[in-house]
Amino acid sequence: MSPTIALIAHDGKKDDMVRFARAHYDLLAAFQLIGTGTTGERITQATGLPVTRMLSGPMGGDAQIAARVAEGQVAAVIFLVDPLYAHPHEPDIQGLLRICNVYNVPLATNEATGLAVLRYVTIDGGR
Repeated sequence: MSPTIALIAHDGKKDDMVRFARAHYDLLAAFQLIGTGTTGERITQATGLPVTRMLSGPMGGDAQIAARVAEGQVAAVIFLVDPLYAHPHEPDIQGLLRICNVYNVPLATNEATGLAVLRYVTIDGGR
């Protein structure tokens, strides 16, 4: 089975994530993809890439993905963060970031680092 990449985007970054997924379709197609609710749905609708959807971020989707990271099921996380707005589920977001650091899982928070992480995982094979 191919490695799993998690795709998450704050509301103000969902269009950017869709554009990112379209631009890097060939790289993303080589992976199992998971995402938070709306982000995953938008990526699938725009690209046809299959994305296993978790709950939406505010409803626990970030925590679900963090659990999969802790279980060793996720090779990388691409989380397009909107740094200009407060988010009511900030503790879950910080928890996901902490878990990625604890388990040494690559985490990108913008498109530039997203592409770098995607290329790294493509070359490295997800560890």
